[in-house]
Amino acid sequence: MKMRRCCSVAISVVLVALMASAQAVYQPKFKGDPARSDSEAAALGYMRTFLRAQKLYKKKNGHYATSTLDLAHTGSFTRRMVSSDRGDYIVKFRAHKEKDTFEITMVPKQLDSDHRSFFSDQEGKIRADEQKEANEESPVVRAE
Repeated sequence: MKMRRCCSVAISVVLVALMASAQAVYQPKFKGDPARSDSEAAALGYMRTFLRAQKLYKKKNGHYATSTLDLAHTGSFTRRMVSSDRGDYIVKFRAHKEKDTFEITMVPKQLDSDHRSFFSDQEGKIRADEQKEANEESPVVRAE
């Protein structure tokens, strides 16, 4: 009976280890997906939705939105997306009203290889940095 219990425990440990390692491998969400993890995929999805909403907002109003609340109900940007806490990321949005420009940065709560920082502006190019907060000089990961 002890031998059977030991084997059962050993098999359980091996199965848990296999499941954990299988979850560690990121599965791309679409062809050309630049994300390295599910957290990055969510952050990049938020940025793409935000950038599309800004384009639609400018087309309708003649200028970019100056707050995320202004974007609510524009395109796919929902009222829930106004919150700056996006799970593993914090949204930093800066509007430059006098120039009709903006910057958005997705800053991970923990910066590592699976949680890069992302940046974009009214040009729509998404840039990333894995060592510090991304900015306009960071490498482009995806152009919209």
